[in-house]
Amino acid sequence: MVAEMRAVMAYGPKDYRLIAKSVPKPGLGELLMKVAACGICGSDLHAYRGAPYYWGDGTKPGWMLAPVTPGHEFSGVVEEIDGEASRKWGVKKGDPIVVEQILPCWECEYCKDGDYHLCAVHNMYGFQKDAAEGAWAEYCLINSKSLVYRIPAGLDVAEAAMVEPLACAVNAFQTGSVRLGDVVVVAGMGTIGGFIVQLARLVNPKLLVVVDVMENRLDLARKFGADVVVNAAREDAVKKVLGLTNGYGCNVYYEVTGHPSGVIQGLEMIRKKGRFVEFSVFGSPATADWSVIGDKKAISILGAHISPRTYPIALELLRSGKVKTKGVITGRFPLADFDKALEKAADAATSLKVLLLP
Repeated sequence: MVAEMRAVMAYGPKDYRLIAKSVPKPGLGELLMKVAACGICGSDLHAYRGAPYYWGDGTKPGWMLAPVTPGHEFSGVVEEIDGEASRKWGVKKGDPIVVEQILPCWECEYCKDGDYHLCAVHNMYGFQKDAAEGAWAEYCLINSKSLVYRIPAGLDVAEAAMVEPLACAVNAFQTGSVRLGDVVVVAGMGTIGGFIVQLARLVNPKLLVVVDVMENRLDLARKFGADVVVNAAREDAVKKVLGLTNGYGCNVYYEVTGHPSGVIQGLEMIRKKGRFVEFSVFGSPATADWSVIGDKKAISILGAHISPRTYPIALELLRSGKVKTKGVITGRFPLADFDKALEKAADAATSLKVLLLP
């Protein structure tokens, strides 16, 4: 076993460096994972750019504690594990695994109520130094409180890094409770949006509409089964959806743009008693007329956060081929080229999901 590894460290906004550091030593009930792949999430881009949520804004502290190794969308192989951890997770040395991004405390009221994804402490791999170091590295220490799953046979280990965003998409999609007669709008054809489109197609609603401002993403939405695509940079998306529904609007609106305009757009195009599902991480606040929610339309605003109890579903969807990653994965970079990978991930015109391969 080597003593040193390469890892990316985040020291501050746009101050990310590739360094050499000691390979972590797993303690009782923990395991050491050799990283196969780790994705770059939209939240990673927000953090890299310096969004106040992650670094603080002078009035409240940031959630990200640096210096820390980023990376929460990862897969790998068990390198070291003791008997306690092996029995707990049902995995052994050499097994391919994925790990939920959240590191629950299991002691707060949310964890005790089963809502571990809303943990009051809310440590997450890749955001808190020492407590939850991420997987933009050759090795990653998996804490004893983690949720670990074996990757099934037939699923490529590196591709399994996509389980995290797919599991998030499954949670968001289920939150909308889509029915056969529904008109569904997915706003934002990024990684999560692309997966939601595929999931919606499996349920086969009355009409599936995808809104974005990038033609390459809308082309992919067509391939994934969208009935109608709308380029909001070229036409009035609200007018289009209202026209398709005799003026009533959509039953379910998935906001996954990460842009405040996506919120206003959704409130305008959703029908009365519709279901508005919010999943995005925003770089800046969204301002809206809240009277639309109650007095004007009596709609349901439904928040979806990460991926509680959806990793097994996501693993099976990928293994079975019912959900595809082709077209979603748009770049693979070695760890040493993490800066180029970040540039690629930020280029919405050519990219959805970029993977780092240590």
